[in-house]
Amino acid sequence: MSDTVQLLETALRQLAPEHLDIQDDSALHAGHAGAKGGGGHYTLTIVSSRFAGLGRVQRHRLIYQTLGELMAGRVHALAIRALTPEEL
Repeated sequence: MSDTVQLLETALRQLAPEHLDIQDDSALHAGHAGAKGGGGHYTLTIVSSRFAGLGRVQRHRLIYQTLGELMAGRVHALAIRALTPEEL
């Protein structure tokens, strides 16, 4: 597991996820401009009751806010699937 994945997991624990999966897709984007700058590509699946009553954009904003500075340098692209437990 990469350092960035561990940092993402640690930060996202603030959302009390029932399920959390982060896939590092950076190797698939080798040579991409964002990858050259050091930012990785990740796919996130997170299930949390904190998303109840929030639309997709609001959920993504909450995740971005939670990740804070990680989004500014370590993450170039983040594909997000954010669900409530009832949506599984």
